[in-house]
Amino acid sequence: MSDMLVKLYTLPALEPVLAHQKLAGVDVRRAMAPEKQIIIDWVGQTFASEWVSECDVAFAQQPISCFIAVEERKLVGFACHDATCKNFFGPTGVSDTHRGRGIGQALLLACLHAMAGQGYAYAIIGGVGPVEFYAKTVGAIVIAGSQPGIYGGMLKAD
Repeated sequence: MSDMLVKLYTLPALEPVLAHQKLAGVDVRRAMAPEKQIIIDWVGQTFASEWVSECDVAFAQQPISCFIAVEERKLVGFACHDATCKNFFGPTGVSDTHRGRGIGQALLLACLHAMAGQGYAYAIIGGVGPVEFYAKTVGAIVIAGSQPGIYGGMLKAD
């Protein structure tokens, strides 16, 4: 999987996307330290073990670089930045039962706007799966020669 590059200075507006989610009953916001264990446990049960480590690192950042989507006080999605490398977006995921509702888009934009607020002009989306989603949502482009990128040779659990 290749990496993608995003221009943070041309991002779509965040507020309308967050407002749409709020109307649908989903709160997208920055995670808080007391929520760390709940979030990393959910990530481990729902997604890959590698993502637990990256999410844990996001909680070591100041401010915390993990955003979450919450519906009826239950976690339904997450997204991190500056976890594996500085200036990298990811990992991110939305529970199977909540996909297709724009939650992933809201989490992506929340993270990317936070990165822009920290002074980044560009962001790298590492090891992209859904290339079309990122291209359509934020105008991301594939970085030529970025496969396998920083993830090449990474240890894997048995």
